[in-house]
Amino acid sequence: MARSNSRRARVVTWLEHSGLITVGDIEFHTMLAELAPIDAHGLRRALRDCGIPLSPFAEGVCQRTFEELERTLIALGIEYEVSAAERRRSIRALVITARDHARLAARRTKSAPLKKEMVLWMNTWLENPGAFPLWVSLRKKAE
Repeated sequence: MARSNSRRARVVTWLEHSGLITVGDIEFHTMLAELAPIDAHGLRRALRDCGIPLSPFAEGVCQRTFEELERTLIALGIEYEVSAAERRRSIRALVITARDHARLAARRTKSAPLKKEMVLWMNTWLENPGAFPLWVSLRKKAE
């Protein structure tokens, strides 16, 4: 836990010195470079904990609740639809990494059924990001 608190403290200090009130993609990549060895996953978690507004890419895929998962996947889908090929690859890679984390969590936690459902949501997004909002709406009604 001390490592996490240390990471969060470094992020908070960086934000205070920068004067930023939101973090977009450019700021996110700048922070990654300047706060190394903090990785993207750790930086996203620390930024979410700080409560600062984040761009969809900076926020990433939140898996704490299904509501957060839905919100972040839809936001990333909107970004994906209007992006060039290289950015699309980055967004897909972000969702693939999140899906892989959920798969690992499903193997070693009591919440395995929930994580397996989250994996299904991310797989569906990866198959067709534009269709995901309709699919998730139908999925929730079917439950």
